[in-house]
Amino acid sequence: MSPSVEEPRPAQPDLEPARVRTLLVILITAAFVVILNETVLSVALPDLMEELDIPAPTAQWLTTGFMLTMAVVIPTTGFVLQRFAHRRVFMAAMVLFTLGTLLAMLAPGFPVLMVGRVIQACGTALMLPLLMTTVLNVIPVERRGSVMGLISVVISVAPAVGPTISGLILDSLSWRWLFAIMLPIALAALALGAWLMPAMGEQRRVGLDLISVPLSVLGFGGLVMGLNGIGASDAAIPAVPAFVAGVIALVLFVLRQRSLQREDRALLDLRPFTYRVYTISLGLMIVSFGGLFGMIILLPIYLQSVQGHSTLTTGLVMLPGGLIMGLLSPFVGRLYDRHGARVLVIPGTILLSLGMFTLSRLALETPLWTVVMAHVIISCGLALLITPLMTSALGSLPQPLYSHGSALLNTLQQVAGAAGGALFITLMSVGTLAAVRGGESELEATAHGVHVAFLVGFGIALVALALSFVVPRKPASPAGRQTLD
Repeated sequence: MSPSVEEPRPAQPDLEPARVRTLLVILITAAFVVILNETVLSVALPDLMEELDIPAPTAQWLTTGFMLTMAVVIPTTGFVLQRFAHRRVFMAAMVLFTLGTLLAMLAPGFPVLMVGRVIQACGTALMLPLLMTTVLNVIPVERRGSVMGLISVVISVAPAVGPTISGLILDSLSWRWLFAIMLPIALAALALGAWLMPAMGEQRRVGLDLISVPLSVLGFGGLVMGLNGIGASDAAIPAVPAFVAGVIALVLFVLRQRSLQREDRALLDLRPFTYRVYTISLGLMIVSFGGLFGMIILLPIYLQSVQGHSTLTTGLVMLPGGLIMGLLSPFVGRLYDRHGARVLVIPGTILLSLGMFTLSRLALETPLWTVVMAHVIISCGLALLITPLMTSALGSLPQPLYSHGSALLNTLQQVAGAAGGALFITLMSVGTLAAVRGGESELEATAHGVHVAFLVGFGIALVALALSFVVPRKPASPAGRQTLD
């Protein structure tokens, strides 16, 4: 049985409503820009391979390395947000991101570009838990759904529209403009945040456990690296050893944190998992993000490799779904405030299942409008899922666990994204190989592999549909929690 967590007095300052709104605009804009970078290079890799004279596995590290860095930095943010004032964390996040963006824009070759991407990812990893913790501190419970709807635009729409923005820019400009356009926005957010961000947070002189940090890096890093290497014969590090090492280190990390929790010294407090609402909601979020990133990775392969469309067309095909997700998210947040999670999550999983089934019917000559329609259906489903699940999960925690709960949520989102992409790519590879052995042409075999991947995705979505019926209508209050102790 985990020790109880008492609810202390609120740590947030008394801010005027106008200043709260301005603060949220700055944080959400900054977070949108930093998380956009996770997928913005996805359609730029061919250009980078040609200009920098690097092979495909090396170029892929510009995306994989970003995700890997986030997965190993985010677990430390629970400690960081307890140890330092939120204003300092924001400044550090935006300085790191701005420096990384400038370095990437001016990079003379791959090594400097890779360093820039890693520095960008460090800033991004700090920003997302900071945004969620700030919202939980300054927004009353009855309005959190609406604000979390805006945050879901950041964490779901930004990766979804990354390929679209990249395709539009690369149609007429160099890849360096992907960073040049973001640089002034990052500088403006840094300046405004430095001026308006209050020194929130109740700092505690907690120590940094030197055993937990390397276990966290090896555990989450090995897991993401292993998942990304599945199905890739040319992976820099073999997938199975990386995955096994990650799992072992993660088990040791969990045991270490459970021991440190008794003294309130855990690097990443795992007590949020003792809250039933948090655990159920987070489980469904993992499925949602796995499906989102699997779709983001697989659809461009189908559109470009099977149907022969350009990067610009691929980006435009995925644009309507990303825009609809962004438009729906704030509206869904307001519905959550009025009606709770279940009435939104159930239809969301139904739409997710329907969209995955439609994509599982893709073939060599499938009309483009069918792909757009399926992508829009899935995007609508994810819009109905992400905001209620995220708000329900974090809203069920007491204030002392806000930073750890958001750190866990964001870390597992990265792992889910890596797992979803790895699963879909592996299933596509298996289906393609089976079709080639059956005598089909290369294009027909790839189309069959895409069909197999989305068919399994449809099965997973059905499991999520079944689980959606146990999501509570309203999250349990932290004072009267339901635990899994």
